[in-house]
Amino acid sequence: MRIDLNCDMGELPEAIADGTQEALLRSITSANVACGGHAGDERTMRTTVEQSMRAGVAVGAHPGYPDRENFGRLELKMSAEAVANSIYEQVRALAEVAAKCGAKLVHVKPHGALYNQAVKNHELSEAIATGVAKYSKDLVLMGLAESPMLEVFREAGFAVAAEAFADRRYEPDGTLRSRKFGNALIRDPAEAAKQALSIAQGGIVTAHDGTKMKLTAQTICIHGDTPGSVQIAAAVARELRDAGVTVCGFSQC
Repeated sequence: MRIDLNCDMGELPEAIADGTQEALLRSITSANVACGGHAGDERTMRTTVEQSMRAGVAVGAHPGYPDRENFGRLELKMSAEAVANSIYEQVRALAEVAAKCGAKLVHVKPHGALYNQAVKNHELSEAIATGVAKYSKDLVLMGLAESPMLEVFREAGFAVAAEAFADRRYEPDGTLRSRKFGNALIRDPAEAAKQALSIAQGGIVTAHDGTKMKLTAQTICIHGDTPGSVQIAAAVARELRDAGVTVCGFSQC
């Protein structure tokens, strides 16, 4: 059994400054780096790439809606062409920074509202794939496990990674519980670790109402901005390894 652990990075300057980000990098295998849409600038991108390289963690792009005021978590009405162009510019910006640091991008994971909308919106999924393809098709596209967006990405010619979440609760239909609900986040490291192990070992996740769903994933996310994220990531990595699951990035497995 093998699984990648990914985390959204370079979004919070304070997390870079206080050592939170470097602590998270000790537990994960793939970093999704904010690249100027919902968050991030050249300085945070460079620092995050350099930290990831020191930790032996794969670097990927984390493009979102160009809406820094709302951290990319509000749905925007953008044309498919505008979305594709925005995605391309964000991925290209990070790739240029990474190249200067001696790193190459491995994957792309959409952020926030863009990700959640694309789960069921074929046109939006296509726009994401089109934007990434303008830069390169030699990247892994992450998308929600068991969702139609993965097939759209495959049809566009990309390798895909089905993603599950350790620190988010699910709806019975397999989508993520909206952050507008108080129980959307899993803040207890032990509970997050248990959910991650259930996904990695048994391909099962339990929704917030107790419904059990089949879910096959190649990567599991821990959000860097979840309260206690460092403890959550460490608990997840430890639980998986103690159970005999190999934790490794796409280029390492």
